[in-house]
Amino acid sequence: MLGSLLNLVIASAIGVAALPSSDKLNFLAERGVFAPIATSNPSGISGGTVQTAPDGAPVSSFFAGLKPPYPTNSWWASYAATPGNGTASGPFPYESQLDGYGINFGVSNSRQFDGTSIKQPTQNDWRAGFVEHSGAFANHKATAFDTHSVTVQYFQGGASLTSPLIPGSPYITLQYNAATPLLTSRNGGIASFNGQSIANGQSDSVSATGTEFTVVDTTGTTYLIYALSSITLKATATNSAVGTIQASGTFTGVLRVVRLVQSSHKALLDQYSSVYPTGVSLDYSFTTTQGTLIFNYATVGAGANLLMLTWPHHRLSLQSPNSPPTSSLGYLTTKGWMYPTLGNQWKLLYNLSSITWNPPRALDSSCNSAVIQGLQYEIGQLNVANAPIPNEFYYWGGTLAAQARLALIAEAVGQTALIPNVTNYLKASFNNWFAPTTGAFPAYETSWGGVVDKAGAANSGIDFGNGYYNDHHFHYGYFLTVAAVIAKYDSSWLAQHKDFINWFARDIINPSSQDPYFPVTRCRDWFAGHSWASGIANGAGSRDQESTGEAINGYYGALLWATVALSQDYVNYAKLLVATEQQGAQVYWHLYPQQSSTDPNNPYPEAAVRNLVTMGNVEDWQSGAWLFWGAEKSEIAAIQMLPITPINEALYDTQWVNNVWSYAQNEIVDPTIADDWRCVLIAAYSNANPQTAAAWSANLTTWGSGNTFSNELFFIGTRPNPSGQPICGSNFPQNPYGTFKIQAATSGQWVVSSTASSNLVASGSQANAGVFVSSYTPNAGNLKLTSNNQFVTADSSGNFTLQAARATASSWEVFTIRQKIGAASGVYTIKAGSNGKWVTLAGDGSLVNNGATESSGAGFKFVAS
Repeated sequence: MLGSLLNLVIASAIGVAALPSSDKLNFLAERGVFAPIATSNPSGISGGTVQTAPDGAPVSSFFAGLKPPYPTNSWWASYAATPGNGTASGPFPYESQLDGYGINFGVSNSRQFDGTSIKQPTQNDWRAGFVEHSGAFANHKATAFDTHSVTVQYFQGGASLTSPLIPGSPYITLQYNAATPLLTSRNGGIASFNGQSIANGQSDSVSATGTEFTVVDTTGTTYLIYALSSITLKATATNSAVGTIQASGTFTGVLRVVRLVQSSHKALLDQYSSVYPTGVSLDYSFTTTQGTLIFNYATVGAGANLLMLTWPHHRLSLQSPNSPPTSSLGYLTTKGWMYPTLGNQWKLLYNLSSITWNPPRALDSSCNSAVIQGLQYEIGQLNVANAPIPNEFYYWGGTLAAQARLALIAEAVGQTALIPNVTNYLKASFNNWFAPTTGAFPAYETSWGGVVDKAGAANSGIDFGNGYYNDHHFHYGYFLTVAAVIAKYDSSWLAQHKDFINWFARDIINPSSQDPYFPVTRCRDWFAGHSWASGIANGAGSRDQESTGEAINGYYGALLWATVALSQDYVNYAKLLVATEQQGAQVYWHLYPQQSSTDPNNPYPEAAVRNLVTMGNVEDWQSGAWLFWGAEKSEIAAIQMLPITPINEALYDTQWVNNVWSYAQNEIVDPTIADDWRCVLIAAYSNANPQTAAAWSANLTTWGSGNTFSNELFFIGTRPNPSGQPICGSNFPQNPYGTFKIQAATSGQWVVSSTASSNLVASGSQANAGVFVSSYTPNAGNLKLTSNNQFVTADSSGNFTLQAARATASSWEVFTIRQKIGAASGVYTIKAGSNGKWVTLAGDGSLVNNGATESSGAGFKFVAS
């Protein structure tokens, strides 16, 4: 509780009452968080300072009286990002939008499924404003914000409307001061007011005085209006599409407006309408194995009588809830049913992983030699002289983080002599961030407050919108992983560069509003239970997140950095971020066809949705099995799994990975699907079936830029293994390595090489057969013809004969040689890494890589020479 103690000491010293009203709310809302990681000014970063382009800068009037850092990925980011009138992702159960006249809000009446996505299109039911307001867009602003909510104020002269917009509240709370309340219908005209019909299409009106009112629009949508002090309201049917509800005069007091879905819900809404929240603070407690995330709601009225709504992930973790029956109130949203609970403090309990650098169990002995051989090969490929100069954050980070894992694996299997080769390579590449002369420049962006790719601040298309705060947890999780691995093995490097690396840690996991340069947990939506990847680009439209795997990795990278460079407080904090992000992924992205439609914690009651097995993208108004950049099942699932790191044991639950394996089987066996995706599915599947996964992994030839052979097999070989059978063993075949002559099994002809063309043809005798050296590459190998010292190469088209004609080996010179299915022992097929097709024999005996299936591949014997 370090943060609580520190901030309470500060509160005692300065006196909360002495703070300006807006700062007071911010202070109280954040008093329970940790102290800042650091408070140093990041303007000294190697790229200096920069500002986002005009279309990405905050709306100046919205933040009038406040100062950066500002939230960039919050549910309400569209209120602030130019042009400032986009639809916000909340405060659920509502979605909302600000225009010049007031706050527009509504609850969707429509839930649709198109076979790929579940959708609830945004719906504006009402606009809350006041008569005196001119409609000038500049005459509204934020007066306060916290990790959950924002308080919006509309003002004109001495009249104002202030609304604390807090996710989970069934009511929209409107605090008027010397203003005449005006509610304007946005989803049809007004059909009735307090039970009295209004003539549709005529300028007819009904007045009522009191503290409770019911309004039904012409679509049949019902809202309740509660006044916490008596007021006279007049409802007018301006026309069939528009109606207004206006107070008889200026009013100082509170109105609360709530959508009534079923008449039976009115009793609960009536009972608790007088208590409302004004802000939210976070607090935490930890044991060695569990973390408790605490929401403290500041209220007007008795906190015990605060009526709020929970989503499925809340209900899975909420301790000792005082929750009325689900039948008493409920709203179906894109993330499932929101059901009621009472009280101004929520305690959400999470199990924390004990995993940091490596898995909690040793590598299965049957995999040991293969992993060590893979490490020696892959680390041997790392040349300090060719360490990459970073041109952007994302791909550099993913590639270097995969290579950083090699050092950790080497330590785990006792190959510590290999570690310096890795760390020296990482340092050589990392040095370009400290004093870049070419490539990407990290800079501090001053208008919002954060570290960005400098070039991207003027172009949201660069680096996936990094300069506009898209994907920061994706990018910087990799960055922090690389830095943490270097620091683990080089304390002097850590001491020299700690402040620099901390700027990236502060960008995504800053826990404190006392950091003057970075917002609190930039990407995390604490109420939604997961992060949002989208920042302020394009007016900060719909919030979305595709890659839950990389979101988790963002906080895993922060965990590794905290482990080596920060205190136990931040280790605990990062573990809690990992745990909550994993839970969010499992609840809202992982789909379970076995889950009952009546399960209150099922976010997608429709069985047809759950049969999709994996969501690709979750947005505020839709969730679907699709991606912005791909539609294959393997891609959709893999992006929720990668990168393959030890922390994901909990993420790859048995039921889900078995479901994915079955669902995507047609692509897993499809040779046109890249191994880059297949390797991720295989690794995740190993959490349920390690022996089967090992057998599949033996046929991989590439692992993408974010994975390696060694990491793949190390992960598979460290899975829970209840059967006790060897995980690799006979399940993990390899190429025959050594010096061989090659014979076509069916014709008996031996492979020779034409002197003129170097083409390989099975047409000779053993005496004149070519002699080939078969050398190791992970899961495969190269073939070099000894007579001309050239590697055998295969093109990607499969239209040409294999040739011994390449001086150096690359991806086109890689071949996987395996026992041919159904053939005699020692008869092999040859699969070309260039196109994933098997080598066949043409009519003249030429070797051609054009076989689409293993069965179509020719059989070959490798005879030692």
